[in-house]
Amino acid sequence: MPQLLHTLTTLLLLPASIKAVTLDCDHIRVDKKSFDLSALAGPKTVHFQQYLPPTISNTTYTIDLCKPLKRNTSIPKAEQCPSGTRICAVDEHFNTIEHTRQIDEVRTIAGEFSTSHGKAMDPRVTRLKESSNKDEEGLRIELNGGRYPDARGGQEQRAVLELICDVERTGNEGFEEEGESKAMDVAAYGAMARRADDNDDKDDEDDGDDGAPELPDLDKDKSLQFISYKTESDVGVLRLTWKTKYACENAKDLPSTPDEDKKKKGKSGSSNSWGFFTWFIIVLFLLIATYIIFGSWLNYNRYGARGWDLLPHGDAIRDLPYLLKEWVGGLVERVKGGGVGGGGSRGGYSAV
Repeated sequence: MPQLLHTLTTLLLLPASIKAVTLDCDHIRVDKKSFDLSALAGPKTVHFQQYLPPTISNTTYTIDLCKPLKRNTSIPKAEQCPSGTRICAVDEHFNTIEHTRQIDEVRTIAGEFSTSHGKAMDPRVTRLKESSNKDEEGLRIELNGGRYPDARGGQEQRAVLELICDVERTGNEGFEEEGESKAMDVAAYGAMARRADDNDDKDDEDDGDDGAPELPDLDKDKSLQFISYKTESDVGVLRLTWKTKYACENAKDLPSTPDEDKKKKGKSGSSNSWGFFTWFIIVLFLLIATYIIFGSWLNYNRYGARGWDLLPHGDAIRDLPYLLKEWVGGLVERVKGGGVGGGGSRGGYSAV
C-alpha cells in the first residue's frame, strides 16, 4: 500500500516537475529583478555558411525561446527536429557542380524531452554582470536537452544565449517576412560558384585570393547573431547573441522604438475601426430585437394578437416583399425610359 501511494504521488507531481523546468518568458526573475521576454516569442533563424569546394555548406539554426517549434507540414519529417524542440540545427550542402542539395545533419540543440528520452531542457538564467567579466547589462540563458545523434550514447547538446541590453532594438529586427526568405537555393549557389571560378582565373595572374565565392549575409541587420558551434567538454555548444531592450533591467521604463510605435498605431487603428462597426451592429441588433419582443408582448397582452399580428407593424412587414418588388419594377422602368433619347425624354410625345 505505501508503495502504491508513493507511485500515485509521483505521477501526480510529474506534470508539475515538467512545468518547473520550462522557461516562462512572461516572467523571469533573476537576482530580485524581473524580465519579460514574451515579445521575443516565435521562430527565428540564423545561419552559418562555409565554402567547401565543390560544395557550399549552410547550417540553419531555428530558435523559439518561449515555446516548442511547430512542425512544417511542407517539409519531410526527417528534415525536422522532434516535437518539444526549442532550438534545431539543419546542416545542408549545395553541390555547385551537380547543382544538388543534400541534408546532412538535423541536430536537436535544446528542448524539453523529459517524457521521451529523459533529457530536460533545464533552463538556467543569470545576469551577464554575474556570469561573465563583461560589464554589460543583460541575461545569459542556458538551454539543454538536445542530443545528436538522437539515440542512446549521442553527444549532449547545449545552447548559450547572451541577451544584451540595447535600448534601440526590440530583438525582432531582421525577422520580417521578407527577411526570413533570404535563404539561397541551389541555382543561386551555383551562380556564385561560377562567378568565383571566373574571378579565380583572373586572379591567378595577379596572385589574388583563393577564388572563394562571397557568400551572402543571410543575417544582415538581425538582432540575433550566430557566434559559434563547437564541442566543449564533450558537449556540442551553440553560442548566440541577441540584442534587445527587453534584456535591460529598466525595460518597462524605456520608450517605444519606432518599429513598436508603427505596429501599435496600425494595430490600434484597425482594432478601433473594427471594434466600432462591431459594437454598432451589436447595439443595432439588440435594439431591433428589444423592439420586436416588447411590441409582440404588448400586442399579445393588450389585443390578444396571434401569428403575424403579434409583430409590431405586422401589416407593413407582411407587405414588404410586394412593396420592394413594386419599387424595383418602377426603378427599372425609369432607367429604361430615361435611356431612350437621352435623360428625361417623354418617349417621343410632345406637348400640344
